[in-house]
Order: sequence, then structure tokens, then C-alpha cells
Amino acid sequence: MVGNGFGEIAEKLRRSTVEVASGSRGQGSGIIVKPEGTIVTNAHVVHSPSPVVRLWDGASYPATIAAQDRENDLAVLRIPGAGLPAATLADSDALRVGELVIAIGNPLGFVGALTTGVVHGLGRVPGLGPRKWVQAAVQLAPGNSGGPLADSQGRVVGVNTMVVGGLGLAVPSNRVSRLVDGRSAKSPLGVTVRPVNIMTRGKQGLGLRVLEIARGSAAETASLRVDDILLGIEGQAMESLDDFKEGLEGSEERVVRLQFLRGHASHLRTTSIRLGPSLVAA
Repeated sequence: MVGNGFGEIAEKLRRSTVEVASGSRGQGSGIIVKPEGTIVTNAHVVHSPSPVVRLWDGASYPATIAAQDRENDLAVLRIPGAGLPAATLADSDALRVGELVIAIGNPLGFVGALTTGVVHGLGRVPGLGPRKWVQAAVQLAPGNSGGPLADSQGRVVGVNTMVVGGLGLAVPSNRVSRLVDGRSAKSPLGVTVRPVNIMTRGKQGLGLRVLEIARGSAAETASLRVDDILLGIEGQAMESLDDFKEGLEGSEERVVRLQFLRGHASHLRTTSIRLGPSLVAA
């Protein structure tokens, strides 16, 4: 990430980064992810139904809100355009602690400001629930929200969202890709769950307590019960709610094995389940 190569990568990323103005509560940033005018930002940046997007060259366009995922603080905007400089979304699951990253945004009115740092952590953050975050030692300020966190090749690995404990937190790019592709709504199990901390085999981990089971759903067919605690999918323990959702995504004809606890029993049960309609997190 040095020399002319870094300068070219940074400039290309700047051109893929936009300003998002929405209502009277200031500005944020956004990322062009498709050349025909698809932009991703944080949901909390979009305060009004009529946001305005300003490109790197100063051109401004009214935007429409195409999709929102408030659980993950994401929004998809659309503006008229063709041949816009779109950024590439990387595979955030391939990201590793210690990798160099670049953050670009519009903090405190400074358009296209750049900061670099390293990935500090990947996964859950205490106090912020069961979701995954890319945690990076980069300097962010108001106005960076919605902008790109990119790897050393300029590929977006996350959407910068907030600062906690001196670290920048970004929504992983794989979650962004699913929203842009319309896959976030596919949740095929048919249960309402609540994350709980649970001890298994002497270790504390994440479980999902079943609060409700939809009638006729895949979960009901597989004889899951209210108060069962889901612990894993295909033998893999869950580190976040995202792990569970991602494990369920795919063809509705797919059969998966779920690991769970029932009642006061300490041994794991396993059930094979054919995926059906909708999982909702409570």
C-alpha cells in the first residue's frame, strides 16, 4: 500500500464514494456498488424519504430508497446513471486480523478524506448484540458513516458505521452483498428467536432460544419446540446471529442439520430440517 499504486487505488475508491444528504441532520457517505446507480449507505444516514447524492465530480442527484435493512443499519439508494465508477465488494469472510485497510468518507465536511489502519478484530462486539462487525484501527468522524472500508486492493470489505472504544466498526461486505442482491429477506426456517448466552462443554457461547414457531413451517415439521435453544448448524457453533442466517441461506430444497438443547438436558440433539419460509430475530 505504498507508492503510485496506492495513490491510484485511493483515487479510484474516492470516485466510488459519494456524499449523502438527507433532511436537516447533516451528511454521511455512500458507496457506488453498481455502475447504473446503485448506492449503499447506513440506514441511519437516511433521515428523509428524499435523500440527495453528490458524486465525486460535484454532480448531485435525487435518490430513491430501494431497500433498507435496519437490523444491520444498511440502506440501498438508486440514482439515475450509467457507467458510474462502482467499487468491488470483497468477500469479508476472507478478511484477517492485521490486514491493512483504507477508510474513505466525508467527515466533518472534508470531502474524500482518507485514513488507513489495520483490522483489529472480526465478529461480535460486547454490548452491541450478536452481530458481526469488522473492527478496524482507523480514524472516523461524523460524516464517515456509510463510506467504504476497503482492503489494500481497494475492494470494499465493509460499510463504516460507528466508533466504539476508539475502533471503527463496519458492517461486513457479505451482508451488504446479500442486501444488494435481494437475498436478505430469504430466511427459511420459520421461527422467532432471541440470542442468549449459554454454557456448553465448559465454554460460554451463543444460543438462539426459540420463542415462536410458525404453523406449517419447516421448524414445525422437524418437531422443534418453543424454548429449544439452537446452538449450531451442520456441526458448526455460532459466533453471531449472522452465522445462523448465512447457514440457512440457499435453495429452499436444501436439507440441513441443526444442533440444539431441549429442557434441562445437557447433551446436544440433532435434527435434519428441510428449509421453508421465514426466520425472524427478536
